[in-house]
Amino acid sequence: MDNPLQNIEQTFEVNLPQQDSLDDYLDEVLPTIRQWSEDLREMKFFVMDGGKPWLEIRDDPGFMEQVLHFFNEGGEYLQSVDGNVSRGKWRLLDQTNKIIIEQGGGGGGRGGGSAAKSELYELAFLNAGFFILKKHGDQGRKKKRKYLFMGYEPVVKGLKWLDCVELLFNEYRNQWGSFQWAVVAAVVLVLALLLYSLF
Repeated sequence: MDNPLQNIEQTFEVNLPQQDSLDDYLDEVLPTIRQWSEDLREMKFFVMDGGKPWLEIRDDPGFMEQVLHFFNEGGEYLQSVDGNVSRGKWRLLDQTNKIIIEQGGGGGGRGGGSAAKSELYELAFLNAGFFILKKHGDQGRKKKRKYLFMGYEPVVKGLKWLDCVELLFNEYRNQWGSFQWAVVAAVVLVLALLLYSLF
């Protein structure tokens, strides 16, 4: 015989829907958690003194490199691929949640040559643990990755990409769990008031 409390708990349980790729998972999860995202103007979430190490997360089995991204004060951008560092710069576009990342080209665009690559991204999600940017344009049509998915290195290092998606989805689960407890508390309070008024 089923435990009624377990059945009630399963009714409120929120599971991560199955998808085929990292981009598909992010397409599914991001609309659900976007409301808890910070804004790019809140730079304290992705910039810190000494550099905040954002580890790039991909689902490509051939992707073996450790790629770290640093968005430093003053617009300095550093990318480390297995310890080999390239410089560039980043800047926010005013009144939008868009960021341009320039990299390569000698001096990273600072008098040492023009930037070799300049890319426009929109913020998809940002908090203290995750920084997700969506590349502008129809990347799926070109068979390229839509998202630059990064996790704060001390939080995600050693995790597989699907574990990182689960960790990201926990943002929603945690908020949903808080909502559930609030509803249960409200129902108990209403029932207690009804019982009190009857006696």
